[in-house]
Amino acid sequence: MAVFAVVNRKGGVGKSTVATHVAAYLASKGLEVMLGDVDRQQSSRLWLSLRPDSRPHIHGWTIDDRNFARPPAGVKHVVLDTPGGFQGIGLMKVAQYADAIIVPATTSVFDRAAAADSIKELRSFPRIATGKCMLACLGMRIDGRTRNGEALQRWAAGLELNYLGSIKAAQAYSRCLEQGLALFDYPPAKVADYLQEWAAVVALLDATLAREAEPAPAARTVETDERIRPVVASVPDYLRR
Repeated sequence: MAVFAVVNRKGGVGKSTVATHVAAYLASKGLEVMLGDVDRQQSSRLWLSLRPDSRPHIHGWTIDDRNFARPPAGVKHVVLDTPGGFQGIGLMKVAQYADAIIVPATTSVFDRAAAADSIKELRSFPRIATGKCMLACLGMRIDGRTRNGEALQRWAAGLELNYLGSIKAAQAYSRCLEQGLALFDYPPAKVADYLQEWAAVVALLDATLAREAEPAPAARTVETDERIRPVVASVPDYLRR
């Protein structure tokens, strides 16, 4: 089982775009995936509601007063779309159980400051400090006519942070999300230029999957529940209504 989280204290940096694409990639590989949306805007959950039945299935996050996000039987992999302002105990619990965390950031000074704060806090947690959870940054909404991607890469290098490249600003992402789709739902040849931008992200996902040995079938559901329960306990109060 692998747990992937998308984290940045700043809202509007593309966390839901990253989370939905990560979930869609895993599903395209035939894996059982749950996409957990703990963001107030519930963008990922809306995306799931728009997703066509003809595309690889992704399990949604079930929230009620008795049971928060209990994974469906057989789900082996989890993607967490976290809210803006996510820090403290909630962030600590996500870091404690995640196998890889992606921090999306734009070139805005405010976004970079928020990302740097998130990275600093994440690195204070043992699982990340010891390398058990991989941490990386992904440039989002980069104007391809500028050198902003290179500037963001230098910023990440200054933080000694693995940089996964730049996702350029493009209407294709809006069109995908409005239909409950991601680039990985299309024939690769049709979206080849866009997929090149995701190559490093895909490499990170594949490396994490390879590192996480699958447990015995009888233990999968139990392990999934035990690893996710402390995370979902940190779901903000506004989602418990």
